[in-house]
This record gives sequence, C-alpha cells and structure tokens, in this order.
Amino acid sequence: MRSLHTLAVTSAAAVFTLLAAGPESNAQSNLLESVKRNPGEAKALCQQFKSINAKGESALSSQSIAVVAGQRNLSPTEAEIVATYVIGLTCPDVR
Repeated sequence: MRSLHTLAVTSAAAVFTLLAAGPESNAQSNLLESVKRNPGEAKALCQQFKSINAKGESALSSQSIAVVAGQRNLSPTEAEIVATYVIGLTCPDVR
C-alpha cells in the first residue's frame, strides 16, 4: 500500500511538473491551485472516486473522467489531470 501511495504522489508531482512547462501552464496551474485551496472539493472528489471503485470501476476510467469533466466544466484532459492530482495527494487508496 505504501508503494502505491508513493507511486501516486510521484505521478501527481510529475503531472504537475509537466504542466508547468507547457504553454497552458498558467490555466492548468490555476486549476490545480483551486483544488489545493479547497480541501472540501478534493474530499468530495475522493468520495466520488471511492463510490466508483465500490462498483468495481477505475476512478480514471474514461466514463469517470467524463463525469468529472461535465461536473466541473473541464475538458477531458483537464479532468484527468485534476483526478490524478486529487488521487495522488488526497486519496491514494483510490484506484
């Protein structure tokens, strides 16, 4: 379990680092900062992801990402970034 947590945190850090280097880094950085500043939002996403896991589905499945994108008015790519970030930093037990 500990190695999974380490992998998730490392993955989230890598995603964040890659975003910082891209041309859309300011908008994406703001997106991640928004989640970081609102721990309630991250907790709500974790609960949503745990519910998805309880159904035997991955929180990062295309269907799950589409739901997050629709709920938050994000592109699928942005939703996947947010989901990866939240899982890695807030709920590493989610798969």
